[in-house]
Parts: sequence; C-alpha cells; structure tokens
Amino acid sequence: MSLNGTCRLTVNGQEVEVPTGTSLLQAASAVGVEIPHLCYTEGEQPVGACRLCIVEVEGARTLPASCHTPAADGMVVRTDSPTVRETRRNLLQLALGQRAEFLAGERDYTTKLQELAREYGVDPDEGTVARRPHFQEIDEDPLIVRRPGLCIRCERCVTYCARNQRANALTPFGRGSEVRVQSAPRAEYADKACQHCGGCLTVCPTGAILEKWKVEHGLGEVRGPTICPYCGTGCSMYVHVKDGKIIGVTPDPEGSVNRGHLCVKGRMAFDFVNHPDRLTAPLIRTDDPAQESGKYPGFREATWDEALAYVADRLKSIKAESGPDSVASFSSARSTNEENFLIQKFMRAVIGTNNVDNCARVCHAPSATGLAASLGGSAASNSLEEIEQTDCLIVVGANVTEAHPVLGMKVKRAVLKYGVKLIVIDPRKIWLTQIADLHVQLKPGTNIALLNGLAHVILRDGLQDQPFIDGRTENFEFFRDVVSHYTPEKVEEITGVPAATLEAAARLYATADKAMMLYGLGVTEHISGTHSVMACANLVLLTGNLGKPGCGINPLRGQNNVQGSCDMGALPNVYPGYQKVDDEAARAKFSAAWGVDLCPRPGLKSTEMWGKAKTGDLRAIYVIAENPMVTDPHTGHVEGGLRALDLLVVQEIFLTETAKLAHVVFPAASFAEKDGTFTNADRRVQLVRRCIDPLPGTKTDAEIVCLLAERMGSPMANQEPADVMDEIASLTPSMGGISYKRLANGPLRWPCLDESDPGTENLYVTDFPRGKATFQDLLYSPSAEMPDDEYPLMLTTGRRLEHYNSGSMTRRTPGLLTLYPEERVEMNPEDASRLELTDGDTITVISRRGEMQSRVCVTEKSPPGVLFTSFHFPQVPTNRVLGAFLDPISAIPEYKVSAVRVERT
Repeated sequence: MSLNGTCRLTVNGQEVEVPTGTSLLQAASAVGVEIPHLCYTEGEQPVGACRLCIVEVEGARTLPASCHTPAADGMVVRTDSPTVRETRRNLLQLALGQRAEFLAGERDYTTKLQELAREYGVDPDEGTVARRPHFQEIDEDPLIVRRPGLCIRCERCVTYCARNQRANALTPFGRGSEVRVQSAPRAEYADKACQHCGGCLTVCPTGAILEKWKVEHGLGEVRGPTICPYCGTGCSMYVHVKDGKIIGVTPDPEGSVNRGHLCVKGRMAFDFVNHPDRLTAPLIRTDDPAQESGKYPGFREATWDEALAYVADRLKSIKAESGPDSVASFSSARSTNEENFLIQKFMRAVIGTNNVDNCARVCHAPSATGLAASLGGSAASNSLEEIEQTDCLIVVGANVTEAHPVLGMKVKRAVLKYGVKLIVIDPRKIWLTQIADLHVQLKPGTNIALLNGLAHVILRDGLQDQPFIDGRTENFEFFRDVVSHYTPEKVEEITGVPAATLEAAARLYATADKAMMLYGLGVTEHISGTHSVMACANLVLLTGNLGKPGCGINPLRGQNNVQGSCDMGALPNVYPGYQKVDDEAARAKFSAAWGVDLCPRPGLKSTEMWGKAKTGDLRAIYVIAENPMVTDPHTGHVEGGLRALDLLVVQEIFLTETAKLAHVVFPAASFAEKDGTFTNADRRVQLVRRCIDPLPGTKTDAEIVCLLAERMGSPMANQEPADVMDEIASLTPSMGGISYKRLANGPLRWPCLDESDPGTENLYVTDFPRGKATFQDLLYSPSAEMPDDEYPLMLTTGRRLEHYNSGSMTRRTPGLLTLYPEERVEMNPEDASRLELTDGDTITVISRRGEMQSRVCVTEKSPPGVLFTSFHFPQVPTNRVLGAFLDPISAIPEYKVSAVRVERT
C-alpha cells in the first residue's frame, strides 16, 4: 500500500519501496538488480528504443519496457525469467542484423552491445532476420569516425548533444530500416555546431560513433585516473597506453568535478606527450656552428652533468657578484603542487631571494589581491557543483564554454534543465548569451562602473541583505556613498549598457534566494583588475551571497594548477598557504624548517622582471614551463629583458619561443610522466598519477630543481611526492590534514586542518579570516589606452575552444589544427564594411608597440569598434601589439584594452 507518496513492489523476490513515479528499471536498481539496456541514460527522459530492458510483470499480457513503466503498488516483477531472456536474446539478434564482423572484434575495445551479445550467446549470422542496408564508414571528421551500420537508433548521442551541449550537432536521418544518426554538415562544424566534447562517444552503446584512436589502436592498457593538464576545472580522466605511449584518453565517470564529461582538449589533445618535438637532452647555447645540434640551431646537446654544472656555477657566480636578488624564477601553473613547493623553496632557501612568481601574475593576480582585501581569502568561496544548485548565475568576463568547457556544460544544464536564471556580463556575444536571461554587453574596460551601477540599483530599491551587512561587514557607509553617484543613466554613458538592462540585471541577481558569481579574465586583465575583483566582491557582500550552499564568488582559473602554484607560495610576497614573507613569525617558522635565514623583503613580480633585466639589476632568470615570449604583452619589452640577461635557463618539454633565447634548456617530463597533485579552481586537491615512463633523457621538474640545489652546495632531498606533501602539510595550516593516504580515497578541499577534517566546501559560513568582510569604495577610471583618431579601434583578447595558452600543446594535435588551423581577428560587419574588408582578407593590426598580420573573421560576436583575437598561434603574435600597462596593485597587464588601427595587407 502506498505510504507518503511511495509504493511497494517485489523485484526478483525482493521487496522494495520507492517514490511514486519511479520506473521499474530504477526500482530494480534500488535493490541491486541491474536490468540490461542500451538506450536508457540515467538522469534523462527514457527513449524506449532498444526494448532490451523488458521485464515480466505478474498479470500483464505483454513484457513492458522497464525504463518508462512506472512502479505500482503490489507489482511482482521478474527481470531475468526464461521468457524475458529469450525475448531479450531475439531483440539482440534483431539489433545486430548484418554485423558479424563487429562481434569478431577487430580491436580490443568492448561496447555495451558487444558485451550483451556475448552474455546472451547471440550469433549475428543465426536465423533469417532482415538485414539492414550496408552503410559505408563516414570519415569526414579529423577526430571521430561514424559507422552507421552499427547504429541501433537508440538516439543516446542525439539526446546527449541536445541536452548537455545544446549543440544539436546530431540528428536522425532516413526512413524505416535505413534510419541512422547524421552529423551536422561539414560547414556547421566550422561554426562550432559540434564541440567535439566526445559525450556522444561515451554514451554510444555500439561503437557506431567512435574515437579514431580506438579504431586504429584499440583500448590499450588503461591507467589512472589522473587529472587533465589543461584548464583549472580539474577533470579526472583515464589514460590509454600502448607500447609505452599514450594512444588516447577517456573521462572518469566518477570524477568529482566532471562526472564522465571532458572537452575537446581534455579528450583529444594529447599527441604532444609523444611528439617528436619533445626535448630529450639538455641544450647549451653555442656560437660554434660545428657544435650545433642539427635539430636545434644555436644549441649543442649536453649531458645532464654538464648542463647542471654549467647552470649551478653561473648562478653561484652571479649571486656572489650581484647578490641573491639578481636572480629570479618563473614557477609553473603546469607543474604539480609538490614541484611548485620545491621551486619556491629553492629560490628562498638556496638562492636567498623572494624573486619567484608564476603565470597567475598575468591572469588572476587581482583575485589574490582583491579577494584578500575584501574577504580575507583569495580563492573560490564554494564548490563548482553548486552551479546546478543555485537560483541565479552571474557570469562576468568569462567565456566558459570555450575556456572552461566542462563548466560551460554545467552552466548550460543549470539553465536548461534546472531553470537557473543567467546573467552574462561580457562585451562579446559569447555562446552563453544565447540562453541567458540577460546579456549585459558593456564596453571593454568599464567593469567598475557597471558593477557600481548594479550596486546602486540594489541599494536604491532596497534589495540588499541588511542583516548580513550589519553583522558581517565593515566600511558599508563609504561604499554606499560612492555607488550613489553611479546612476543607471551615468552608467549607460560610460558602459553603453541601457539603463533598463542594468536595472533588470540588478533585480534578477538581488532577488534570487541563492545566487552565485563566476568571473574570469575579463574582470582581472585590466589596469583596474584588482578593483574590478573588489567590485565583484562588493556585489556578493551586498546581497549576502556567501557562506551558504548555492552562493558564492568563483574566479575561474585558466591553467590546470594555477591555484596550486599560488597556494604553494610561488609568489614574491607569500610562503605556502599565503603566509606573508614580511611576517616575522611566518618567516621564523620557515627559516627554522629549512635551516637558513630567509629574506624579509617581498620579491619582484614577473611583469617587473623585464625592466629590471634591462637595467642590469636582474641578471639571471630560471623559467619553468612558461613561455612569456608568446603569453606576456608587449613582446618587444619582454624580448629586450630576456636578451639582456647573463643567464636564462628554461625548463620545458619543447623548444618554445622563450627557450630559443635561453643559455641552457633542461628537458622536462610531462604531466603524464610523474606523480603529484593539482589544485583546481574550487580549492580541490587531487592526485596526479604517473601513467607512462618519462621520455628517455628527461627529468621531472622536482628532480631537476633538487639536482640543481645539490650542485649549488645546498642539498634538497629528492623526496617522493608524498613526502613533499607531508612537508607542505607541516608548514601550511590550511593543508595540515592533506596527505596522499587520504587523497587516495578522493579529493580534499583546503582549508583542511587535520586528519579528521573532511575539507571545506563553503568558505565564510560563520566568519571571515579578518573578522569582518570589507566593502571597498571604488571609482571608475578609463583604461590606460583608449581609441583615438590615429588608433580608432579597440583590441581585446581571449581564448579559443580548440587551443590552450601559447598553443605549444594543442597545436601538436593534428585533429585540433584541422578544426581550428589558424588565428583570425574578429571584426564586426560595420567596421569591415567601413574598411572595405570581407571575411578572410589579410590585415595588419598596428598599435604603438608593434604590428601583426592575420586574416579577418567578420562576425557579429564582437561589437562595433572592438576587435578580438587570441595568442595561441605564434604566427599571429598578438602580444607584440598589446601594451605593458600594469595594475598598480597586482601588476597584471592590460590584455583586454589596446588601441589599434587596421590596414589591408
């Protein structure tokens, strides 16, 4: 009998009580009975196409499909009776049709249909079932092959694409026995109809749509799970290995962040690991052509002993002559936490300087400074899972579907499946604007005016959370006075956003019970980046959206371990755990642990190093897995600094544009060739597992830095990564409870104070590290360089879906280059018409610093007067055009606003 909205039934002799409306398939699963099926997907509406999930229900005249038959009181269900098994076998026989070669298993991959056919003893040549027409293999895509003859019309791929990506890149085509799934036409691939996320590959039960590497190599040996080396989402994945090489990657269905999803980079872009361009021997610069390596002009190959001795001797000499502050290091957001810890320890304890920084300086340094000033912490306040649990999302300056595609999928699902309201604040018409409730399209560089305007409307209409403000914040009155001047009309003049749109956005955000903010480099990469982050924090404080599930503020990290490299103290002003170098107690603790007197002065920021190199104050830089010749703005300024150095050491897997200027190059191991941990954007520490042996001749970053310390007479034991984590935990209170033993059971979020601490999902639940959070009173000021008569256009930069950072990894995957083979400069049709340009024309973009050539892409994504491009391709040297204007607080450069003009080439 039903009780409180439930029903009781019996499945294979076991009694089960389930909520009314539960399907028989789900009811059976609740008591551990798995019913075979092909077309059903957990969490999606049942299709009922394959009918393999049939069951016997006592008293029923037919065998119903359990996926869409609701459970009812008193039902007696049998899932594996002789009648059911025989019918299921016949259905499998019918589904297989003319597929004998499939069951023969030309490769060692196994699909769900293949497993069921074997379990039920199905011979595809048995009987006289009607044969389906033979369909030719379709090889029109660089990464995926379609085999229509294996399609059973379950439409799981179609459903996945429509409901998770909303790409609608797959659709049924044909009639009767000739029905199959048809991909989008080739032209639509170019328009990003297919995101190449591979979700269709995961859900296809027959191999009708398959990765090409599986067709060519089979599954190989599955190793992992490990963590993706691309953006900061922290997706878990399995690596497939054959003959000691990576042949492919598949998503981890239990991954704590991605839950079986990956993006095109995370699934397809790993050819770089085994690429012939990999460095396999140390290189030393030479002026003698007779000594040059044929592969590396200007360099000769050396032994590890020679290269280490050369670097150690030069560092000791420079330190003795000019002091420890004449040496600096770029640590790496691609290296593990343990390696970042060792690198900053080397610089502080062996060299004796705080001149260590990482690429966060040019992406999220304002998050560290801005959030710390406002909230007392410098990381995401809550979990990325809560994207689908909030009521309202506000996405500011973050193109998540291209820069963080798995998070982009979460946002899509939040809006389309769960009804979450979405506000997008972005100068461009990014993909999310298609599904947003509001697109707040501001002019580049006007974030503070816009955010102050939102706060103005919230206060004007009395929508603020006054109890939260009164009890947990300070400086509110000064803040209120400042934003009172940012009326919707004034904000419209500055930003170009209609007053009505501003007011609607403010009300939508402030009236939500739970609201969550995601922001990206569109907020931080400005000369006002720190203030822009503070302005975001002001909005969150004003509405009380902190310390509760579904509420928070989240900086989206662009590289796999940029959060971790900062956490580990690879910054010039803090030790691991953001303990300040000029704090006497913190310095005494680290000095005692490392047995040296540490420098009390904060060091140089990376963007300050180029100028110091030119003046001779900085004589040596040790660069680990960074490529500032491509990634930093005003390339001429960077190059001038690098060429002025007495010693440039680059530790890399390829001879990058920066490595080509080095005096010594150390060949490093890739992410797949070492153990360690990465920390993702929401403070989640996860194990990175070695999946293949390091390429002969290479060493991990940890090995290299420890060997170098030894050569300099200050040995740092080359510990196992687990032991390094133990040292980190002993010195870093926020990670005191993190160990490899615990991480083997799953990720942990810091703060995690001791072995009994489960980690912290939501920060600021009861208080802030500084006691109370601080409202910041901020004034809008224009960008350092605005368009004028000579340079009438504004250039802004960002990311492309298919590529990553300087492109040294993704451009070595041929399939990705086919999808996006070259960089183009986006231009609005109005500007193109005025300049008499058509799509595909070659143009020269000119600024006060330099120029670059590119083909033009005429599109309405960018507004009139604004150009957009990325820096993934050295052939289009975007950063030669950009300026080196710095945020005075965080020293981040202004990537998002540069004045340029365009000439036809």
